[in-house]
Amino acid sequence: MSRMTVHVGGARDMGQRFSEAFRRAAAGEDFEEQHVTFLSLEEMLSALTPKRLELLRYLRKNEVDSIKALAQELGRDYKRVHEDVKILETAGLIVREAGRFGAPWAEIAAEVAL
Repeated sequence: MSRMTVHVGGARDMGQRFSEAFRRAAAGEDFEEQHVTFLSLEEMLSALTPKRLELLRYLRKNEVDSIKALAQELGRDYKRVHEDVKILETAGLIVREAGRFGAPWAEIAAEVAL
């Protein structure tokens, strides 16, 4: 997983992306795509604050097994980091596997629907 595509305002395109992925899977095509959709630019900017981007960049290179350890590594308040992790995990931008947090994306590309 190296690329995450963030769609902004593309809720109507979600069905099309799903149908296309289903068609490709049914045809036996081997592919892997990661998508996150925000309903508005404001929603995306609210989720991807500078501190949260810093957190994602850190988790790209360093998996951690606790929010406490992450807060200590970043030199930030535990409560704020916990809040940030919850928001990013809910959005699908942080993954938790075997109790460890990570952000396996080399890049996050944003597509804004007009």
